[in-house]
Amino acid sequence: MADDYSPISDYAIIGDCHTAALVSKSGSIDWYCPGRFDAPAVFCRLLDAGKGGFLSVTPEGAHEVSRRYREHTNVLETTFTCQAGAVVKLTDFMAIHRRAASRIGDDVGTSRQILRVVEGTQTACTVQVRFKPTFNFARGATAVRVASGKGAVARQGEHHLVLYCPKLEDVSLEGGVFSGRLELRPGERSWIVLSLASSEQGVHDALNPDISIRNLERTVEYWKTWCGFCGYSGHYRDAVERSALTLKLLTYEPTGAVVAAPTTSVPELIGGVRNWDYRYTWLRDASLMLYALSTLGYHEEATDFIGWLAQTIGSDPASTPQIMYTLDGQRDLPEHDLTHLSGYRGSHPVRVGNAASGQRQLDIYGDVLSAAYHFRHTIEDQPITPVPLPHDRLSRRNWRLLSGLVEEAAASWQEPDSGIWEVRGGPRHYVYSKLMCWTALDRGIRLAQEQHLPAPLERWTKACGDIRTAILERGYNHQLGAFTQALDGDELDASVLAIPRFGFLPATDARVQSTVNRILQQLTRNGLVERYKTDDGLPGAEGTFALCSFWMVDALATGGRQDEAREMFERLLSYTNDVGLLSEEIDPISPTDRLLGNFPQGFSHMSLIGSAVNLAQAAQYGAERQATTEPERALQARQAAG
Repeated sequence: MADDYSPISDYAIIGDCHTAALVSKSGSIDWYCPGRFDAPAVFCRLLDAGKGGFLSVTPEGAHEVSRRYREHTNVLETTFTCQAGAVVKLTDFMAIHRRAASRIGDDVGTSRQILRVVEGTQTACTVQVRFKPTFNFARGATAVRVASGKGAVARQGEHHLVLYCPKLEDVSLEGGVFSGRLELRPGERSWIVLSLASSEQGVHDALNPDISIRNLERTVEYWKTWCGFCGYSGHYRDAVERSALTLKLLTYEPTGAVVAAPTTSVPELIGGVRNWDYRYTWLRDASLMLYALSTLGYHEEATDFIGWLAQTIGSDPASTPQIMYTLDGQRDLPEHDLTHLSGYRGSHPVRVGNAASGQRQLDIYGDVLSAAYHFRHTIEDQPITPVPLPHDRLSRRNWRLLSGLVEEAAASWQEPDSGIWEVRGGPRHYVYSKLMCWTALDRGIRLAQEQHLPAPLERWTKACGDIRTAILERGYNHQLGAFTQALDGDELDASVLAIPRFGFLPATDARVQSTVNRILQQLTRNGLVERYKTDDGLPGAEGTFALCSFWMVDALATGGRQDEAREMFERLLSYTNDVGLLSEEIDPISPTDRLLGNFPQGFSHMSLIGSAVNLAQAAQYGAERQATTEPERALQARQAAG
């Protein structure tokens, strides 16, 4: 059964800042949620090779494959070199364009189409096209009909998916699979267009599309223009740029929300049960991902997210915000299993929704405040809200939002929570959660003082000091020689590597360096960092966590251990796939299943950007300049990176 599945590393992503699709090396689109990231999938062969739908375009006979993204874009090019001498180039993209009179960051217009361009070169060749739509995660019947001389139309209820491919020959429809052959002469190009339609008129229009090479040209133009705003010019520029383009694909343009990943239930260990739905907006993930983008000079995405955040939390009837919401700010994310799907290589359950939305995770306050403070120091004369404000001050609405989060941190920091890793084994007093409550208060105090905003500074300052004392006295285990997972604990957790990142202690502090050494000794597998080794209430193991390995790079680089940091960073880069993408976790042992977990993962690409920036900063300023706060380091990093 494993042979029926492509390795996760075989996939590439295309998207339109509304949704995304995963394309395998074999030319098969095996994952696609039409319209928006969290819609029910119509192609889900990724999660069930037998029942799941797909759209494949593959040359006949044996062939070799090479891929790349067209430079500075999210347009995927796959080249098939056939043994018979034919060469077939497949270009995949979701058609987008820049809206007139719009800004970079909230300007994405989409045709809601996937376009595939097949070109033959050198000699004549035959390409097989197979189309198997399975609406609603392959639940219920999908009716497929042949549209003579045009392609095929799939329908379930009021939902239509239209495949336009007029040059197909020997068309057949069997067992819900529409197929045919493309005979390409040398230099000939054929278009394959997949469109959504909500009416019979829409179906008619999709079967008579107005397509030309201009669809590709303006999509390329959009991505190259967006990429041109990247302010990073240091080492590893290509990896940083690809990560930025990937993060942009994870933004949902209609609302400004950001998804953690475009997939659900890709396992953290083959055959395991740690399979989660990441197609939602975590306050933590989105804040950190947009922090990374703004470090590179992309401010509008951050502005849009703050607008989404203000609208979402402002409309939330609950007294405290959830850790995650839907793309349009809804609270309800009920988790249930799709028992009819076998899961990737038998890794079930396949989950839709996420029960962690009901957890309490105190770190979200610090994540949002840290990002907001960073935005104020990087945007400079641009306000945090889309509407220009006098004197470059926060709007009253946004300050009410942010100061409310600071108040939550001050009131809640002494309570247990589920932590950054969303542990399902019960709440504890996690050190990382306390650290982020301290960060929320520290940044809130700074914002209030610098922007002359109303705030109970005396009370906030006391709470900030109390948290600091608790972490230093109860979060550091002198016998172990390390900051621990929980207060008064003796177990390691890689999340404490973030202590210098937020300015709580300098990276050169003896306690930080000792913690780094203990984690290298006890939480590192084949040179990559695991999250923890404690019982988290779930059976089975997992891979090493990409985010934690990048955090180790940061701790080493800012602690003056630049050679070690660069070696680990380059090892991490070696685990990216052939088009530069990373999943959530890495198996450092397996030669085939190296990438694990939902894919591509925003956290991983965000942290790649951060580590590249930190390495650039460390190279220019040296270890003696690292004992600075996060905003100061970000400014230095931009200067170091050019």
